Amino acid sequence: ESGIPPYDTLDPVTARNLYDKACEAGRGEPPQPVEVKDFKISGPAGEIPLRYYRAVNQSNLPILVFYHGGGYTIGSLDSHDAVCRHLCVGAECIVVAVDYRMGPEHRFPAAADDAYAALCWVVENAKAIDGDVQRIAVGGDSAGGNLAAVTCLTARDAEGPEVIFQLLIYPGTDMTESFPSHKTYGEGYLLTSKLIHWFHGNYLAPDTDPCYWKASPLHATDHSGLPAAHVITAGFDPLQDEGIAYADKLRAAGVAVTHQLYAGMLHGFITQPKYIDVCQSALKDCAEKLKQGYASAAS
Repeated sequence: ESGIPPYDTLDPVTARNLYDKACEAGRGEPPQPVEVKDFKISGPAGEIPLRYYRAVNQSNLPILVFYHGGGYTIGSLDSHDAVCRHLCVGAECIVVAVDYRMGPEHRFPAAADDAYAALCWVVENAKAIDGDVQRIAVGGDSAGGNLAAVTCLTARDAEGPEVIFQLLIYPGTDMTESFPSHKTYGEGYLLTSKLIHWFHGNYLAPDTDPCYWKASPLHATDHSGLPAAHVITAGFDPLQDEGIAYADKLRAAGVAVTHQLYAGMLHGFITQPKYIDVCQSALKDCAEKLKQGYASAAS
């Protein structure tokens, strides 16, 4: 009804502007953290913009490093601002949102490299931002869920920062686009097969293997030793099957996993609390799972 053309028919800059406006329209009135501020850190190829949210005026708060969705092409600190506010206040934590580099200007693995660099910065500066280095989680939706999963794999393999929890909201975990849900829900449910292919084409260079684990974490050879996870999937979502497959893969490797299927939902519903009541309950559930993860780490 909005009349917005499919993003894959637009140039990336126009698509980004329209996506931010769509998310702004659906944000509603999110809870207000006591502090929100923007700043930049040094990354692998220049500065990375971050947005900091603090739930309460206390020190040693748990931290969530959050990566926005948008197919590695669209999305911003603004598009997911309401999501971060809900998680910050609901989980009583600090949220650090990451504005990683995107395609087609910056190809794979630019986004993954920025995602990991931001985690490392947060760990190194946890005390300075009044956070608890022993209680750091990562999370994201869609492409951001992919980056959260990849960041956990990278940290484990590099013997890097310890992450205690991963929040994966309808994550993209397999860039081969081969699961049955891609065909079942690839047309008529907003996130179309054409749009997914456009996103992947903007991110991956033509010679990139879509099965490489840093692009498709489902294809990593080992999923043991990863942080506990809460995985959300949506019923009318082309990414549904690969999200479930990733939860199953983690569980089979001995990782503590909870999975929630929102059967009546489309991909992307988490940014629309004004219009979708289930979005509000999902954000509350995510915040509660984060709190439980932080509590387990503290005990």
